Amino acid sequence: MTTNQPDTHTIGTDEIDLGALRDRYAAERERRIRPEGSGQYRRAAGEFGYYAKDPYTPLVERQPLTDRVEVLVIGGGFGGLVTGARLRQAGVESIRMMDEAGDFGGTWYWNRYPGVRCDIESYVYMPLLEEVGTIPGWRYAPGDEIREHAVAIAERFDLYRDTAFQTRVTGLTWNEDAAEWVVETDRGDRMRARFVVTSSGTLTTPKLPGIPGIETFRGHTFHTSRWDYAYTGGDAAGGLEGLADKRVAVVGTGATGLQVIPHLGRDAGSLVVFQRTPSTVDVRDNRPTDPEWAASLRPGWQRERQDNFLAVISGEAHDVDLVGDGWTSVPQLQRAMITGRVDPDLSPEERELADEMLDARKMTAIRARVDELVDDPATAQALKPWYRYMCKRPGFSDEYLQTFNRPNVTLVDTADHGGITRMTETGVIVGDTEYEVDCVVFATGFEVGVSGVLSGTLPVAGRGGATLLEAWGRGPETLHGFYTHGFPNLFHLGSLQNANSVNFVHILQDQAEHIAAVIGAARAAGARMVEPTKEAQAEWGRIVRTTAIDNATFQAECTPGYYNAEGRGRPNTSSYGPGPVAFHDVLQEWRRTSLDDVLVGVAGQATT
Repeated sequence: MTTNQPDTHTIGTDEIDLGALRDRYAAERERRIRPEGSGQYRRAAGEFGYYAKDPYTPLVERQPLTDRVEVLVIGGGFGGLVTGARLRQAGVESIRMMDEAGDFGGTWYWNRYPGVRCDIESYVYMPLLEEVGTIPGWRYAPGDEIREHAVAIAERFDLYRDTAFQTRVTGLTWNEDAAEWVVETDRGDRMRARFVVTSSGTLTTPKLPGIPGIETFRGHTFHTSRWDYAYTGGDAAGGLEGLADKRVAVVGTGATGLQVIPHLGRDAGSLVVFQRTPSTVDVRDNRPTDPEWAASLRPGWQRERQDNFLAVISGEAHDVDLVGDGWTSVPQLQRAMITGRVDPDLSPEERELADEMLDARKMTAIRARVDELVDDPATAQALKPWYRYMCKRPGFSDEYLQTFNRPNVTLVDTADHGGITRMTETGVIVGDTEYEVDCVVFATGFEVGVSGVLSGTLPVAGRGGATLLEAWGRGPETLHGFYTHGFPNLFHLGSLQNANSVNFVHILQDQAEHIAAVIGAARAAGARMVEPTKEAQAEWGRIVRTTAIDNATFQAECTPGYYNAEGRGRPNTSSYGPGPVAFHDVLQEWRRTSLDDVLVGVAGQATT
């Protein structure tokens, strides 16, 4: 593979002054800190609710549902889909899939902007490829292909049979006598379900910048997750002919910006890119799938590749790196965020220094790539990221940096002004300069880490009327992150008190298999209710707290972003510290040694 990126290992330690680099990182961080933290953003709700409207599927009217199903799965993304598939394989016939969107796909239903692709290799990212009989056409698949795969999973496992799309759950209430959940929705439904699985995700609700005057702008605006092709023309592959005579602005240069800005720069009459913090932009090296390689694959290939990817980036022992991309090239820089796994032959001080030096070499190479690809020195300087590698989600692109060589593209660095100053009827102001534009595209991401259960928009009342938020008043209390005492037959997918990884679909896949196994065992044992004991969840909480990775210092020194609550530096206390591979082993061992013990022969209620 030929790339324009310098080899990290060719940059010697004598070329890097760590003291000067730390000072530069701190200074750049201070330029971007805002006192209101996450309060600088606003929800796409109330007067801004139109930013979250579904532009893809017209609302289909229907009568309220008052029936009963055995399992209700809330969420039609990959977590919900794999759960539905595994439940179907476990023999569950009565399954209702529910989502606010008009079809399956989750974040891939919403994200249809030009250039959208996965940033994890598609062969390990897209679940159930072998079960569906699909090989992705690209190493990093486009959004359309990923969304079509979600639909294919639903069709393969007959999950369209009893769906409730365009529907948001507004309340879950446990009925002790009937041993079932009463489910209310914004469509007037009052249905019942024996088991409820929440997989509502956190990458569906768009986040908007709290720019003063945003409501006064008389031009056109939309969020990237609700792309307006009626205005821009073209499709996800580009060809935005409707923008040929338009002055376009884009706000945001994160993962979405890296993908959409090359298309806007190519097709718009002019483009102004408003940047607060530059992303790292490493080599993507996307390419079509090799047919000969695809034909050589043997049964079980995907699980082997997924497990290998997870092992490499988690710092686990492995003989070969099957993926060999930007993610797996520097696993040492990710392990502190994912597993905390360290080299036992070094002292803590030696490890910290070694990791910092490797980080510095990697970031120096990334900044050198900017100089190689961007012609204008001032623009190149503004595009250089000055922070530690894992302070933000790493970015990859083979087109983004080159876009700033186009004469119609202007980069505006807003860091010294605390972001965009305000919007007027005709443009965007930064400092004392106004940029008149016809259209503003917000590439500002989603409300990350806040599901409906956690935000309170999905109220849950369990045994005795106690609410889940009350039960979690001092922090989540679960067994393995899936279920809580006092809330029988309710299962959660997500990152609370379990494992995490850059390929979160793999984590969701493991979670779905576990939940399906528990529900299947409960059905076989004739148990009416499944919930953990207080003692079991207390012990699990103790394990999570004592093994959690203390990265608060690292995060506090990072440039502000959603990883560190906009600069406030929060420790990772909600994930199982030994990492996703170890957590997978914990679940497998629990199913092997404990599942039958807590379910088989239990009359009425099963405790876990």
